Amino acid sequence: MSTTVETDVLIVGSGPAGASAALALSTYGVPNIVVTRYASLADTPRAHITNQRTMEVLRDLGVEQEVVARATPQHLMGNTTFCTSLAGEELGRVRSWGNDPLVQAAHELASPTRMCDMPQHLMEPVLVDAAVARGTSLRFETEYLSHTQDADGVTATVRDRLRGDTYEIRAKYLVGADGGRSRVAEDAGLPMSGQMGVAGSINIVFEADLAKYTAHRPSTLYWVLAPGATVGGIGAGLVRCVRPWHEWLIVWGYDVTAGAPDLTTEYAESVVRQLVGDVEIPVTIKSSSAWTVNEMYAENYSHGRVFCAGDATHRHPPSNGLGSNTSIQDSYNLAWKLKLVLDGTASPKLLDTYSAERAPIGKQVVTRANQSIGETAPIFEALDGLSPQTPEQLWANIAARKDATEAAEKQRAGLREAIAFKVYEFNAHGVDLNQRYASDAVVPDGTPAETFARDPELHHQPTSRPGARIPHAWLISGTRTVSTLDTVGKGRFTLLTGIGGEGWLRAAEAQDVDIATVVVGPGQEYEDPYGDWARLSEISDGGALLVRPDGFVAFRHATAAPDAEALLSDALRRILGHA
Repeated sequence: MSTTVETDVLIVGSGPAGASAALALSTYGVPNIVVTRYASLADTPRAHITNQRTMEVLRDLGVEQEVVARATPQHLMGNTTFCTSLAGEELGRVRSWGNDPLVQAAHELASPTRMCDMPQHLMEPVLVDAAVARGTSLRFETEYLSHTQDADGVTATVRDRLRGDTYEIRAKYLVGADGGRSRVAEDAGLPMSGQMGVAGSINIVFEADLAKYTAHRPSTLYWVLAPGATVGGIGAGLVRCVRPWHEWLIVWGYDVTAGAPDLTTEYAESVVRQLVGDVEIPVTIKSSSAWTVNEMYAENYSHGRVFCAGDATHRHPPSNGLGSNTSIQDSYNLAWKLKLVLDGTASPKLLDTYSAERAPIGKQVVTRANQSIGETAPIFEALDGLSPQTPEQLWANIAARKDATEAAEKQRAGLREAIAFKVYEFNAHGVDLNQRYASDAVVPDGTPAETFARDPELHHQPTSRPGARIPHAWLISGTRTVSTLDTVGKGRFTLLTGIGGEGWLRAAEAQDVDIATVVVGPGQEYEDPYGDWARLSEISDGGALLVRPDGFVAFRHATAAPDAEALLSDALRRILGHA
């Protein structure tokens, strides 16, 4: 066996979770190695919806603009269409992904970023290239085999798939980001709930010029209600735009108990033509693959010095577009904690808060994504399309909605209602942004428990409560306009206060921890021209918010305090695990 390689953090997997972990760690100056058993990064689109919270993470890590330049923009994502085929009858649409005028306003009020459609085979190179440029060592064709850990670190055995030999990598911490069949999670013995393989789906990537069927109703997703669409899969046939309007991915279900069909080019093309509804348009099949719908989540994300992230810990269908978003956010949560523990600022106890904060989010995401599949059934029910019947009967049911009868009017109303209810899949702004953390890295301020004025899955509710992401408001600094989110992050804590908060500034300077300070008010470094921050901060001018490196509020004090230094010192001890 060759000489052991050493690093601070070993990351297994180069997908969204692994790549973003590497990017964050290298941005923070933490040595890390990424190993992947594959010879390249993702070569198929896979994950694609990129929500506002993930764009905020990428903004802080300095790659937001590269993603925006490569992604399909938000305004081309939002006419989610239900139809009998792309060339066939349209049954209705949902204004999606923030493109409803009211939801669009909520998006603009919530964040300095815009969601977009960034396919995984385009996202991974952005993350990995930036990580490598900042210090990550990337090893392709390197397969993780096993690991052992002791009081000082983790020793992983890997195999070079080109040479065929094995060697060891010694790291202080190991991050398992190796996907839905994670060997790292299995070896670490992470407890899992739920089940794998609850339904079967096929991905077919193809090229075809479908502009005449789609450009007038631009969307990321076109849902096809056709005979066989309810079998397995995600509830209906799906035509997904990868690149407008020539590159596509179809998702089609199969009976998982019978096994996947033979994925020949002829089979793939037959599915494409059924869902497109055009037998003459030129089609080029790029790839096809079978996968299963899963409903599984880890109850704990770590064991000793081993941490898992992404699909290794939450396995679910693509509904709501939450997969890569949650994966990137997992790694962002973990990276700053590893950095502070490795440089001696924090106790290893800080790392216990990773599971405490992210495991509830993973469970919520798995539940929401699978629930969204079930919410497709009422659309078929409105068309009497769930009971076994011939294709001719389904087409007759669809045609019947056009009749001038009381039954047809009731059918039309039911169909509109069922399609509108899909807003929980396509506009779940609260699921994206209402994450709340409860852990030892958050100091409660004694205020009453939060209540939500509107549905917390659909609507974002900003708050500066400890455990919530800092609210977005536009500030000015000289001639620059910056978001409050732009004043925090960068791998360090930030204390925000206003006029009268001098005691908090002195308290921040007295700490051994790197704390940036932000003062908002007339004549200060940052001014609040619209008065939004005064409202959203939920503290007086002399109060203070201590914001963690990941943009979440860790400590809040509503007013100036004569004992500010003692209060801040005590909060930091608790947050960093020294209490």
